[in-house]
Amino acid sequence: MYQLLSHNDLDGVGCGILARLAFREKVNVRYNSIASLNKEIEQFLDEDRKGICLLITDLSPNEENEEKLNEFYQVNGRVQLIDHHKTALHLNEYEWGSVVVEDEEGRLASATSLFYDYLISKGFLEKMDAVTEFVELVRQYDTWEWEQNENHQAHRLNTLFFLVSIEEFEDKMLERLQTAEHFDFDDLEKQLLKVEENKIDRYIRRKKRELVQKETDGKLAGVVYAESYHSELGNELGKAFPHLDFIVMLNIGSKRIALRTIHDHIDVSEIADYYGGGGHQKASGCSLSNEAYKRFVEDTFHLEPIREDAKWNRYNVKESSFGSLYKNSQGEVFFLYPNDQLWEIEKNKKKLEQSFNSFQEGELFLKRNEGAWLLRDEQFVAYLMDEVKR
Repeated sequence: MYQLLSHNDLDGVGCGILARLAFREKVNVRYNSIASLNKEIEQFLDEDRKGICLLITDLSPNEENEEKLNEFYQVNGRVQLIDHHKTALHLNEYEWGSVVVEDEEGRLASATSLFYDYLISKGFLEKMDAVTEFVELVRQYDTWEWEQNENHQAHRLNTLFFLVSIEEFEDKMLERLQTAEHFDFDDLEKQLLKVEENKIDRYIRRKKRELVQKETDGKLAGVVYAESYHSELGNELGKAFPHLDFIVMLNIGSKRIALRTIHDHIDVSEIADYYGGGGHQKASGCSLSNEAYKRFVEDTFHLEPIREDAKWNRYNVKESSFGSLYKNSQGEVFFLYPNDQLWEIEKNKKKLEQSFNSFQEGELFLKRNEGAWLLRDEQFVAYLMDEVKR
């Protein structure tokens, strides 16, 4: 018999589906949040489970349970942990730990892809096209490679995962993976996904108008209250406001924080780890602790939302030889313009001492230090006319 403890996201549930394919009625699967895993481990170890093999996927125990699991392994020898988060790499010190961030081909791994390889290598599962395709969709979504590869099937799979219960999702996938030659969505699912994608788009547009920016530990965070669609929202906010280092999404009801970044030089797993959480370099999460509440709720509640740059402009455009006009929430106006080989800024028609080597550097300065946004054409034209009159 087998006991699987896995995460309650798509990657974790992907492991559960593979376990049911491999072990069928001989496995008991329980899905956990990051916070609830240790209670599950303690409960398992407190009971007489000598004849059961404990599998843990996509999650890692705390230090106390590491030691308890190792003691159990020394006596029972039937523990296997499979994870892909770099915050769990230290578990490779144990015989029962297998943590791999990248596979042998240099691709980012997911728990589902690693568990699939493990089951095949042990002879518990045979490679099948539909299962292999499903596993790859999960891997690409969890590592966010789907966007780089424009593999929207992976994104739709995660959307479907949140549209139905875990139990219904499991049943659908198990039936499909056992009967279909290749993985695909049925007609009803495609219709549901189209409706849901439109709903997500509307949600993201609304949240863009609620985002505030806050400097924290030398980094600039975008903070927003959001209960849903964290991966999609975090990614779109990061692209809409690339001057922000990372996005903080607060779910007050569940007392959770989701962290996302689009930048290679930022590691949000380090931020999550500070607050007792964990995850990936570009996608992590943690609990809303008292310290986190003070920093991201109390210290940002009074702030005005930042504004998006004006769209559809014909005249006030970025990198224009005529200059570009910006404004901040204090009503201050900034004119970013080229001067010989440099870019200069006028603040309320007074030139700043600082110069910039490129337009991008100048705009980054305005957005990070002044919270400024690109104004509409009519405001730009009025500014230029006023300059002419002067």
